[in-house]
Amino acid sequence: MRSISRRNFIGSSAALGLGLGLAACSSDDSSSSESSSGTDTSSSSDASDENLSRIADDDMISAAKEDGQLVVYGSCEEQHVAACCEHFQELFGIETSYQRLSTGEVESKIEEENGNPSADVWFGGTTDPYNVAVNKGLLQAYEAKNASHLISDVYRDADGYWYGIYKGILGFFYNTDEIDRLGIDAPQDWPDLLDSKYQDLIWMSNYNTAGTAKLILNTVIQKYGHDEGIQYLVDLDKNIAVYTKSGSGPSKNVGTGECTVGIGFLHDAIYQIVDNGYNNIGLVIPSSGASYEIGATAIFNGATHQNAAKLWIEYALSPQCVERAQEVGAYQFLVIDDAKQPQVATDYGLDPDNVMDYDFEDAKENTETYVSDIMTALANSGTNTDDTSRFQTE
Repeated sequence: MRSISRRNFIGSSAALGLGLGLAACSSDDSSSSESSSGTDTSSSSDASDENLSRIADDDMISAAKEDGQLVVYGSCEEQHVAACCEHFQELFGIETSYQRLSTGEVESKIEEENGNPSADVWFGGTTDPYNVAVNKGLLQAYEAKNASHLISDVYRDADGYWYGIYKGILGFFYNTDEIDRLGIDAPQDWPDLLDSKYQDLIWMSNYNTAGTAKLILNTVIQKYGHDEGIQYLVDLDKNIAVYTKSGSGPSKNVGTGECTVGIGFLHDAIYQIVDNGYNNIGLVIPSSGASYEIGATAIFNGATHQNAAKLWIEYALSPQCVERAQEVGAYQFLVIDDAKQPQVATDYGLDPDNVMDYDFEDAKENTETYVSDIMTALANSGTNTDDTSRFQTE
């Protein structure tokens, strides 16, 4: 596979995904905006230097090639999804198309399609919405061979409905220029965010659309208990300026100063510093302990391209896939035992082991209920939860 510069790749993948919606990945930057029917898949023959046996045996690869196509819904960042789809197509000659959607959008879309999903696999995004999908029968169990390379059983569904590929650390980030201009300190822990000095300065994501917001919700409830946690979030709402559609939304606006304090994944803020040159962003790991996501992948129940979908899962659980992330500025820690970790995350003080004991089972059983509870509580508090200027859905 030939090397693609990060900035050129991001530009081409944005045009690919945003311009066409559901677009085919291509090994040629100049043809990235063409339809999948015009894609040259012969590049798979140039992948002889790749250790395909680490991914799957010849029989599995041959069966997947007979499917000929794969459709991916990606809930990590656009460039991350595009990089992995392009590489999968290069390796195996399988026409691979993708669409980037938030986890909430994916869950809603697949539920509406009622057993006839328009995509085969889901890639990226935190597991809380995946577990909602499991409970609704939207995902298909598959026992992956390469699950043996996960560093812990924590990073998989016990029944094989999803598998972890990365670990993202939840925290706060802030615009240092704005904090200095206002003469206030940056928050160091969750209680600090309730201080009135942060009124209209904090951004986070929308509980209805973003897996990140669901993780925040579950984290707070696990820290404080249900009733106190819901009340905390109602009190926090008084300081929230914007609830973005996607979990990465706050990080994309903090460097410009539009967002002064954001709640989200610290790897997204590191991307803004390292790749976009915003040196005015500070990072905060909550002093009482950071929460974390497991970014996952799964097969949709009723997927059209079954063999290609299974090969995708095996590919996703390999260094060949997960190491694509850091090449395009996605700096989550990896949960595959033979994968190279992104050094930049450690350089900025992140530690994958310095996290709270997150209760994934509670989240699996109760996330939908908790979302309903917080939205009801916010509505009862007088918040206009239909205000699209604050609760963004586009």
